[in-house]
Amino acid sequence: MANLYALGEAARRRRWVGHAVAVAGTALGLGLRLALGEWFQGFPFISFIPGVLAAACLGGLVPGVLAVLLSSLAVCYFLIEPVGSFTLGSVSAWMGLGSFVAVGGGLVGLADLAMRSGIRLGETSRALAAANARLEQTVAERMRELTLLNAELRAEMERRDGSEAQLRHLQKLEAVGQLTGGIAHDFNNMLAIVIGSLDAMRRRLAQGRTDIERHLDAAMEGARRTATLTHKLLAFSRNQPLAPAVVDANALVAGLEHLLRRTLGETIGLRCALADDLWRCRVDPGQLENALLNLVINARDAMPEGGRLTIETQNAWLDDAYAAEEPDLLAGQYVMIAVTDTGCGMTPEVAARAFDPFFTTKGEGRGTGLGLSQVHGFIKQSQGHVRIYSEPTHGTTVKAYLPRHRGEEASPPPPADRAEPPPRGQRELVLLVEDDPAVRRVHAGMLRELGYAVQEAADGPEALALLESAEGLRLLFTDVVMPGMNGRVVAERARMLRPGLPVLYTTGYAPNAILHNGVLDAGMALLTKPFTLDQLGRKLRQVLEEG
Repeated sequence: MANLYALGEAARRRRWVGHAVAVAGTALGLGLRLALGEWFQGFPFISFIPGVLAAACLGGLVPGVLAVLLSSLAVCYFLIEPVGSFTLGSVSAWMGLGSFVAVGGGLVGLADLAMRSGIRLGETSRALAAANARLEQTVAERMRELTLLNAELRAEMERRDGSEAQLRHLQKLEAVGQLTGGIAHDFNNMLAIVIGSLDAMRRRLAQGRTDIERHLDAAMEGARRTATLTHKLLAFSRNQPLAPAVVDANALVAGLEHLLRRTLGETIGLRCALADDLWRCRVDPGQLENALLNLVINARDAMPEGGRLTIETQNAWLDDAYAAEEPDLLAGQYVMIAVTDTGCGMTPEVAARAFDPFFTTKGEGRGTGLGLSQVHGFIKQSQGHVRIYSEPTHGTTVKAYLPRHRGEEASPPPPADRAEPPPRGQRELVLLVEDDPAVRRVHAGMLRELGYAVQEAADGPEALALLESAEGLRLLFTDVVMPGMNGRVVAERARMLRPGLPVLYTTGYAPNAILHNGVLDAGMALLTKPFTLDQLGRKLRQVLEEG
């Protein structure tokens, strides 16, 4: 059919072809009728039908009509009596001729319509094929353009990543410079107090004078401030060892209320809005108290002319949408503690840097700039979240979110520091393992002053050798970080030799040897360096009694 349509379309472009087919078809039809007359007796027009259809298909309406007229004249002249005349002698002849003209005309119309439809279909197919070819060409061109664009975008992204990496590197260098500068400044100040006081005591003792108590207190204060700064740095870096317990935040806030009122002074009003049925959380209660004190002190300093401070507790649910906006935050249930002041507030730029170490808007000598960074480090280390909401001249709210604890009830609050002397030993034998000779000498002296018998070891192998021969050993007191064999390995091997032996760890830094994600393993006791004689005495008695 496609070839027939193509033939018809080609023939119709040449008008003479259709007329020639009309004449030729009529002649062939007449010759066929005359040759086969006995077969077509009674059907004088049937042999002309193919010629009419051929003329209509190849030439259109005009050649088709021409073929019908020529066929009619040929039938009238050659096939209907009287032959050789165009005169029809009967009504039946006129009826036959009229029927042929009508049928022929209908066939011509149908054939022409069919051929035109086929030709249009072919044209449409060709146009569609051409459109598809153009579309494929356009798609190929666009793909080439997209490939080039993607290559340009990748190059741009690589350039941007390089620029961002350089920017992050510069920011890290700036932060390191700010951190080291702040540490050096504060440590120099504190060491100046310690060294100056010790030098003054040495000169007075050399002169035979004993009035050194004032200088001794100053040296102790400088050393205490240095230890506090070290703990703040550990908290900021999330390396502060935590001893979590189940805590009722309402009870903790209520227990601190009297201390907080004294800290705030008379010009600042304190209001505690504690939620009913508050969930429990599992955190280090001492570190939570320090964090709360830091927030209150920052709020106090933001209200030099007085104001109001509100501490609020609530049960909070942080959903997936909120958690998706914060790195390292899991959606779930939290205990929220909010500290709100009516002070000077912070600009967005200041609030964005509030948790940076040594960043402070206070005057010289009025703060280390580690208070909020310590809070941030402790909350993050406790798998919590902290956020600042502030507006200049309208005050600040700091919200700390601590994960809800499900399980046993809250532990009783830790006992307050007592003024009585530390409990003394009863000549129990303690094995002290410390690789630093100066530190080992000091710690051994503290143990003997507390009434304990002491055996000293400089490392793990020496300690294990002493364990095999020591009789009546009651406790192992070991440093954590030591060359070769760390304190945990020493403790594990010691307990293989002496099952149930109590162990007290000490360290100035909390490594992964005894911590899992910054938290002590269950049943482990840790005393962080530096510590006082009182702290050592109480911790020793606690470990011995629990062991």
